[in-house]
Amino acid sequence: MPQTPAFAAMLSTSGYNRNLYQTKEDSYGGLYYHDNSLVSGSLEALIQHLVPSVDYYPDRTYIFTFLLSSRLFIHPSELMAKVCQLCVEQQRLNEPGTDKGRLRKIAPKILQLLTEWTETFPYDFRDEKMMQSLKELMHKIASGDEIYRKTVQQMTQSLIRKLTTLSQYEEVLVKINATVTDRLTVLKTKPQSIQRDIVTICNDPYTLAQQLTHIELERLSYIGPEEFVQAFVHKDPLDNDKSCFSDHKKTSNLEAYVAWFNRLSYLVATEICMPVKKKHRARVIEYFIDVARECFNIGNFNSLMAIISGMNMSPVSRLKKTWAKVKTAKFDILEHQMDPSSNFYNYRTALRGATQRSLTAHSSREKIVIPFFSLLIKDIYFLNERCANRLPTGHVNFEKFWELAKQVSEFMTWKQVECPFEKDSKILQYLLTAPVFSEDALYLASYESEGPENQIEKDRWKSLRSSLLSRI
Repeated sequence: MPQTPAFAAMLSTSGYNRNLYQTKEDSYGGLYYHDNSLVSGSLEALIQHLVPSVDYYPDRTYIFTFLLSSRLFIHPSELMAKVCQLCVEQQRLNEPGTDKGRLRKIAPKILQLLTEWTETFPYDFRDEKMMQSLKELMHKIASGDEIYRKTVQQMTQSLIRKLTTLSQYEEVLVKINATVTDRLTVLKTKPQSIQRDIVTICNDPYTLAQQLTHIELERLSYIGPEEFVQAFVHKDPLDNDKSCFSDHKKTSNLEAYVAWFNRLSYLVATEICMPVKKKHRARVIEYFIDVARECFNIGNFNSLMAIISGMNMSPVSRLKKTWAKVKTAKFDILEHQMDPSSNFYNYRTALRGATQRSLTAHSSREKIVIPFFSLLIKDIYFLNERCANRLPTGHVNFEKFWELAKQVSEFMTWKQVECPFEKDSKILQYLLTAPVFSEDALYLASYESEGPENQIEKDRWKSLRSSLLSRI
């Protein structure tokens, strides 16, 4: 099997350097290089560049980058069909009595390409056309030799396991969402004295930070790299048909992760606004400051930012009497670390530090890097908007896609880390399903805790009481 360096390391360079690999003669045409790096090409030439031959195999960085970005121009099932067609035609796999010697040279390379595709982009194969093309090509290869049949069987089993695990995860998400109810409803059906709160469930902020990290890493692990691209797919100006993903946009795991961030922010705000006594509210704020600080130490920047966002929501920040009882020095430091000024300079510096620690880590804990996810999406979005997909010549702008692949491949490294902390199912269940206030209910609870300070707040309080309480 062809051996290539890990793509995360390779993509730290400016792009794929063709001198690093055995490359085919530039006989197909349509590919353009600058300083030995591929910078552009026609879609057809790029597809051809993906297809192995007896004496050529595409480097791993190119495979990842093209499979990631090609969906901006062509649906994965169409790409798979074209790749299969080229493999069959160029290696004459349809001809009776295919040369066994030739098959032995090309089969491992085709199987390697299919393995990389199914392992890195398994969700593409939820499409029936994809699976059909894959099965047809694998059948042609497997019929030639027993050893290839075993490889094909292993690849198929691995792919089915991944897709089954994904389906089970999606079912769990549906069940979790079905159990979440509005906190205000619970308030009216259960006396305050028997309601649970986060400090009762877990009084140790370090343990809570670890359980948050479990949720973060699990949800990260299910996001496919292609979801970052599919979130921003537009109609290809050279495609007369509708956008290749207009009916197939698959970003559900990415959206579920964004929804988790929002839920955690609202959970934090709810827990702070719930207690009747301000000393209890102050204690909850200090508790979450300690949780946030431990998230920072772990490298869990997403939970850290969600907690800070929850504490900065207006219904919480307006509780001046409560905040007066809080020692805010630690919170000020955390806010400084996540300060959005200068394009989140402080956070990006901390992220680089965590990434460097991860690269030289001796333990699983030191490997953890969980980025502030909304900012990662924003960075990828602006990269997509800033650079055209095609050049004025009509060629695919591959320089853009090297940069896109570099960002996404770093994420791929982060999401593969195993969480080293012991799970606590009771705490996890609470974090995922405990009812939270809506924004209006948060304001109502805030006004009940510390009364309105001006006429605008008084009017809003009166309006909220009549509208929210009438629903129950």
